[in-house]
Amino acid sequence: MPPKNRNGLPAYQRIQNVLRKRIESGELHPGDVVASERDLARIYQVSLMTARHALTSLEREGIVERRQGVGTFVAAPKIHFNKLMSYTEQMASRSLTASSKVLCSKIVTNEDEATAHLSLPPRSSVIKLERLRHGAGEPFALETCYLRAAEFPDLLSAPLDRESLFAFLERKYKVEIGYADEEIDATAADHRIADLLAIPYGEPLLRIRQVIHSTAGKAIMYVLGFYRSERHSLVVRRFR
Repeated sequence: MPPKNRNGLPAYQRIQNVLRKRIESGELHPGDVVASERDLARIYQVSLMTARHALTSLEREGIVERRQGVGTFVAAPKIHFNKLMSYTEQMASRSLTASSKVLCSKIVTNEDEATAHLSLPPRSSVIKLERLRHGAGEPFALETCYLRAAEFPDLLSAPLDRESLFAFLERKYKVEIGYADEEIDATAADHRIADLLAIPYGEPLLRIRQVIHSTAGKAIMYVLGFYRSERHSLVVRRFR
C-alpha cells in the first residue's frame, strides 16, 4: 500500500499536487525541467517507485513529458477532448485563459454542407461564425460554427470574442446542450490556416466535424474545427 501523509493522501498524489500548483501558479513554465524521480524521492522521503508513479500519472494527463535519457519537463498546454464542453470550459479545465478573435460573423446561404448537417433545405440562411481560438497567449484552433439564422437572430451582435457560445445560447435562448456526433480525421494545414495558427505549412492538424444537439435531440449547431495536433489529444476507452 502506498505511503500516506497525516491527511490520508497517498504520497504520490501529494507530489502530484505540489507539481500541479507550481505549474498552475507560473513558477514552472512549459519546457522547464521537473525534478527527477531520485530527487523527488529524496525531497519527499518516499520510494523511487512512488516518485516514478507520480510522474507517470502526470505524464498521462499531459502535464509533463519525459524524454528518454534527458529528463522530465513541463509539457506545453494541451486540451483533452474527453467531454462535450465549450472551448472556454476546456481551457478553464486546464487552468488556462481562453480568448477568441472573430474572423467572420455573417448570414450566408451557400453552405450546403452545414445546412445538410442542420437538417435544413439547401440554400437556407445560416449564421457563419469563424473564430481563431487562443489559449496561454497562443493560437490553438480555428473553429467555424454554423447555426440556424431564423432561430438565433441576436447572435451576430453577441460579444463572442469574450463570451462562450455555449453560455450565450444557454443564457439568451435557453438552449440545453445535450450531445455531439463527431467525425475526426487528420489533415494538413493549408497556407491560410498555417498563417492563422502560426505553424508551418503542411503541419498535421486534427480536423473535427461536430453536429451538436440539444437535450431534445435537435441539431442546433454544426462546427468545423482545425486543431493543432500537438496541443490537443483525444483519449478513447474501448470495450470488447
